[in-house]
Amino acid sequence: MAGRGRVPGCFVVVLCLLLVALVGCGGGPAADPVRAEVQRVLDRRAAALLGHDAAGYAATGTRTGFDRVRAVPLADWTYRVRDVRRTGDRATADVQLGYRLAGHDRGAVTAARTLRLARRAGQWYVTSERPAERSGQQPWDQGTVHVVRGRHSLVLGVGRSDAALRGFAALADRAVPAVSDAWDGAWAGRLVILVPRSLEDMAGLLGSPASSYRGIAAVTTGETGGAADAPADRIIVNPEAFGVLGSLGKQVVLTHEAAHVATRAHTGAATPLWLSEGYADWVGYRGSARTPAQAAPELARAVAEGRLPGALPDDDDFGFTGDADELARAYESGWTACRLIAGRWGEARLGAFYRAVGAHERRAGAVEDALAEVLGTTPEEFTERWRAYLRAEFG
Repeated sequence: MAGRGRVPGCFVVVLCLLLVALVGCGGGPAADPVRAEVQRVLDRRAAALLGHDAAGYAATGTRTGFDRVRAVPLADWTYRVRDVRRTGDRATADVQLGYRLAGHDRGAVTAARTLRLARRAGQWYVTSERPAERSGQQPWDQGTVHVVRGRHSLVLGVGRSDAALRGFAALADRAVPAVSDAWDGAWAGRLVILVPRSLEDMAGLLGSPASSYRGIAAVTTGETGGAADAPADRIIVNPEAFGVLGSLGKQVVLTHEAAHVATRAHTGAATPLWLSEGYADWVGYRGSARTPAQAAPELARAVAEGRLPGALPDDDDFGFTGDADELARAYESGWTACRLIAGRWGEARLGAFYRAVGAHERRAGAVEDALAEVLGTTPEEFTERWRAYLRAEFG
């Protein structure tokens, strides 16, 4: 029995060497030397960008990105290489970019990027960087970013004069106190506003077709629930639709979007759009002298013509690509519902109702429970009270 199954010593040595070559010393897949080299280059590139070191940045490849982003106040900028495909002295890298705006982002904004590199004299150099396929653009992908700071805002613009950007900062700085006066919950009290050159550039930042936002003056992006490590919301302006508004309209829009930022931590899957959009409109119009008929002209016209809505709008009614008049009536319906709550039960109850709905994990039962607990009513009773309110205001 002695020696059964034994392998000659020389064969063991050869087998071990082959295994080391295949899997590496750590027992896992062998490290990709090209990927590691590219990661080191990008680490140096990120450090140079954060350190405002133009020469160090240029030593890693094209300096186009440095010139475009140099005015942006960055707290962090990192690259994480996910995959590298090499063909001779050329390579394409799939990379995750993470960055934070100083004083605004608690967590990093992440974006998928595609980098092309060339190898010269034994060193990899970045020749280009762009958004990955089906990924949204960043402001610096569209040109040199100009920055204006307000008391409560940071405005990043491309293709816009400093004077125009200061106008957005002024609107935002009036919006923040207005929101804080209406919303009694804690929030950052700061806004980040992106002002692109055109509607098409706005859509590029959002990674969607321009047709989805035609006629929409601005949108706010952010993570629902307001996680502690979430990046700051971005208010993204459609310069074409925003530009045709009057001074009051511009202020209402910025205050509306600021309300979305303030309520983000209490907005989730359970929150219907009639409530989130209606509340934001209520805050936007709260300090204005607009009458209900002036603030809700499409809904007023429909009610006057005998087309009284039978129920509050569904989420689908807020689709940007649908009928413009129907979309307007959806927003106006949400606003009048919130206005009814503020007038009948009080502004504090409106805020409490909003938070109570958002505290639910799912849509089913959320509004019903909050109506009962906060307002002491039922969905049926509230709907009839709202319809009577519309008849009284517009009939």
